[in-house]
Formats: sequence, structure tokens, C-alpha cells
Amino acid sequence: MDTPNQTPQAETLRFGYGETRIGLVLVALSQRGVVAILLGDDRRKLWRELSAEFAQAQLIEDGTALAETIAKVIGIVNAPQFSLDLPLDMRGSDLELAVWKALQAIPAGETRTYGALAKALSMTVTAQEVGAACAANRLAVAIPCHRVVKADGSISGYRWGVNRKRRLINMEGIA
Repeated sequence: MDTPNQTPQAETLRFGYGETRIGLVLVALSQRGVVAILLGDDRRKLWRELSAEFAQAQLIEDGTALAETIAKVIGIVNAPQFSLDLPLDMRGSDLELAVWKALQAIPAGETRTYGALAKALSMTVTAQEVGAACAANRLAVAIPCHRVVKADGSISGYRWGVNRKRRLINMEGIA
């Protein structure tokens, strides 16, 4: 039984790092599934990003225990045309979750514009709101926000850098 003023136990997230064709990846796992796939070039920056996203969580580096999960994530980052065969722990607003599910429905090798994605949703959403939901995505490649482009087809904004977005699109064979 909880006593008054008792602080609830913090959630524990286990994480580890791997090397991909487009840089480092940090993979974090909750009890429900993969909660973060972050891309970057520096372990410390990736750790700071994870700790900022999950400020209340206890973070435990455990790459050895997560080796199989990290290997699967590296596989989809290196071959983004494939989907991740692991449970995802997607956390966001109703709008973000709707956008992320729509992103997962974009076939590999294809792109959608922010506006087209907004129109395809069952709720009233602007292209800018789709872009904000993409920016809030913590599950790089597993939620393929790299497949969303501007109305003129050009590549813009990506949480992990436009160059990475361009490489992912090229790796999928998208012209």
C-alpha cells in the first residue's frame, strides 16, 4: 500500500548502441517494446537526447542483453525498405499516433507529401501538424518519417538531419 507523499517508482528503460551505414543508433526498450531508436554521430549526444525524452525514467545501458534487438534495428536502418519485426512502444498525442500509423502505411520505396498525409487522416490536420508529428517521432526508420517530402518533392527537415533522410530515401531506391 502506498503511503502519502510516496514517489512512484520510475520506469526503467534499457538501452544500447550500434553502428549503422548512416551513423550511430541508440535503441531503448521499455517493458512494452522498443520505445526509442535515435540516430546520430556521438554517444553522449544520443544519451542526452534519450534522457531528455524520458526525464522521469531510470536509464540502464545494457547493450549485451539488447544485442538481438539492436541487431534487428541496425538491419532496418541499413535496409529501410524492410519493417521492424519487434513490438513498438509508441508514445504521443492522439494526433501524433495517427500520423505515425499513417507513416507506417506508406509502402517502402514511396514517398508522400506532408499535405497528402494530412488529407489522408480521418481528423482535420494541417501539413505543418504532420511535420511537427514527424519531428516528435522517437522511432527512426521504424516509423518512416523519412518517406515524407515537401509538396514540390524536395527533401526537408528530419529530426536526425536532412543528409540522413536523403540517404535513407536513396537506400530505398526512391528517385
